[in-house]
Amino acid sequence: MLQHLNKISIAAIALCVGSTAVTQERNSDYPIQPVAFTQVHVNDHFWAPKMELNLRVTIPYVLQKCRETGRIDNFKKAAHKMPVANITEYPFDDTDVYKLIEGASYALQVKKDPELEKSLDSLIAIIADAQEPDGYLYTFRTMHPEKLHPWIGEKRWEKDPELSHELYDCGHLYEAAAAHYLATGKRTMLNIAIKNADLLVRDFGPGKAEYFPGHQVVEMGLAKMYRITGKKEYLDLAKFFLDIRGNGKIEGSEYNQSNKPVVDQHEAVGHAVRAAYM
Repeated sequence: MLQHLNKISIAAIALCVGSTAVTQERNSDYPIQPVAFTQVHVNDHFWAPKMELNLRVTIPYVLQKCRETGRIDNFKKAAHKMPVANITEYPFDDTDVYKLIEGASYALQVKKDPELEKSLDSLIAIIADAQEPDGYLYTFRTMHPEKLHPWIGEKRWEKDPELSHELYDCGHLYEAAAAHYLATGKRTMLNIAIKNADLLVRDFGPGKAEYFPGHQVVEMGLAKMYRITGKKEYLDLAKFFLDIRGNGKIEGSEYNQSNKPVVDQHEAVGHAVRAAYM
């Protein structure tokens, strides 16, 4: 019984924590590495049926809802292939599509599904069309609505970090790209993410844009991108985003865990999701 539970626990941890690229060269990293999720196989009577249900029911349902609610149309509008008209409610709606791709990629490594993989290929092509030439990808700005969402500044990256989700969107893009590349070996989503991450490296850092993301997750995504590409600039930028948080240069708050430096925070406070990501 204990051996069975241990096998389930190891599989669950590997699936939840993330992965290290099998094909990459070893970079300087933690001595103990997470198991690559592509190397984890679950064959028990509890998790395996749930993962099958996820593949057959939940993921197709989420895809259907992303279509029905206009989340995929946001990317078509940003690519100027649809009139803007009505848009969805929140600037972080882009991430629902990224999370769908990430979840579907995890499912594909468990069980191949050509139809699902084809759907992802189509989605990724739509996302690529919405990306600006320099790598910027944020549909609520790029579609050029008549009036910008109140959380969005007139210029890129300038809005109050507590409200802007530009960098949050980037983080989930990277997480999706990492999962898709590791599960399928295709670079289509990864190339979109690399182009976007290179833009962040260009725009953020000492002597450039110096503020932390209001909603954490880009740090995690950059670390995964580093592990796949070996580009240390991505890891350095993740560290920069953490080090600048709570350093007094920008007024912080407990709400988004910017009231004190990260290394001095010993109590969970504020927005739960932001705290958990950090």
